Amino acid sequence: MIKIVKSGDKSVEKFNARPAFPEEAESAAFEVLADIRKNGEKAVLKYVAKFEGYKGKALKVDVDIASLEKKIDPTIIKAVKDAHKRVLKFSKASLREPWAMETPRGGSTGEFFSPMDRVGVYVPGGTAPLASTSVMTVTLAKAAGVKEIVACTPAGKTGEVNPVLLYALKLAGATEIYRVGGIQAIGMMAFGTKSCKKVQKIAGPGNAYVTAAKRQVYGYVAIDQVAGPSEIAVLTDGSVSAAWIAADLLSQAEHGSGWEKSLCVCTSEKFAKEVKTEVLSQTEKLSRKDIIKRVIDRDGILIVVAKNVKEGLEVVNRFAPEHFEIMTKDALKVMKGVRSAGAVFAGPWTPESAGDFVAGPSHVLPTGGAADMFNGLTPDDFRRRHSFVAFTKEDLKETKATIEAFAAVEGLDAHGRAATIRFE
Repeated sequence: MIKIVKSGDKSVEKFNARPAFPEEAESAAFEVLADIRKNGEKAVLKYVAKFEGYKGKALKVDVDIASLEKKIDPTIIKAVKDAHKRVLKFSKASLREPWAMETPRGGSTGEFFSPMDRVGVYVPGGTAPLASTSVMTVTLAKAAGVKEIVACTPAGKTGEVNPVLLYALKLAGATEIYRVGGIQAIGMMAFGTKSCKKVQKIAGPGNAYVTAAKRQVYGYVAIDQVAGPSEIAVLTDGSVSAAWIAADLLSQAEHGSGWEKSLCVCTSEKFAKEVKTEVLSQTEKLSRKDIIKRVIDRDGILIVVAKNVKEGLEVVNRFAPEHFEIMTKDALKVMKGVRSAGAVFAGPWTPESAGDFVAGPSHVLPTGGAADMFNGLTPDDFRRRHSFVAFTKEDLKETKATIEAFAAVEGLDAHGRAATIRFE
């Protein structure tokens, strides 16, 4: 059911508490990963057959972009190219630049960056083949300068990967594509097999099993984040149509896990009732209404009535949503008060789906309240940051006493000696 409550109601805090990883996902991930670590490709093939139904031996997908274009509607090709162009432009613009500052005695300190050599991305392909995720992950790695970009996605019994998803991967710059999904994909990329060399980092969203696997391989490889079911919060003062608000709430409820969260915070009970009516009405017209109804049945859609926009903003900050729409007057002004959100969409003409598909920033974002601590995926996630120090003789002379003092306090004689010896 869809509840309408006041901002101080206990239901709000209950809604904010996202479900933990199910035990079965944690234990399944542990078992499968241990097998892959020990038995390599043999184990990967076993689990691809067991969980995905594909019993072939060829895990790598070899296809050229020209042949894919012949299979796909030109309108869709144009859409993928448009999205890729915008994401690439944003990615290049967002890259951190090297910098340096002068030390007091003529030396320098600063930072510079180098791309990782080999990374992996996971692209879900279960209830919906997420071609957009191909663009929102691989493009960023390419912009960062990564030479080897491995992509894994489930293909099902036939072993055929959705052609649009494949096209998006190739266009974005994937150098290797594997018809492998689930825990087994994460294990293959993290540990390496006969077909697929080990990667340095794994990025991309996935279901509870994929997420549990990513968490367990952390340390063998780097990961972008631990992401769960999709979520959205919409803050509105009633200046935007209730029908629009309802459509935006439903856009995240249809993803497929059943654990999605859609929060609406408004400033009038009358408007709250209008939004609820619209959500229920629009649900019946959608192709994935059964999926959405699972979310509703699990109390995954909540409408909160706040005294004003300021109070409503605090409700959303405590929720720390993956996606945050500000559908108010002076949305850009209200945005200055945002502290916890993966991505913000300001103004009536900015539905969250614009961010999902085409706007520019990656749609791979922290969920489950993690937006309070973590950021969304950026090209810099695929680069290594290096600090540097280039002292002059005068710099070292000036700081030698400080080095020697710390070395003495910490009992690290060799540290102090490394500075002292240069002036003997």
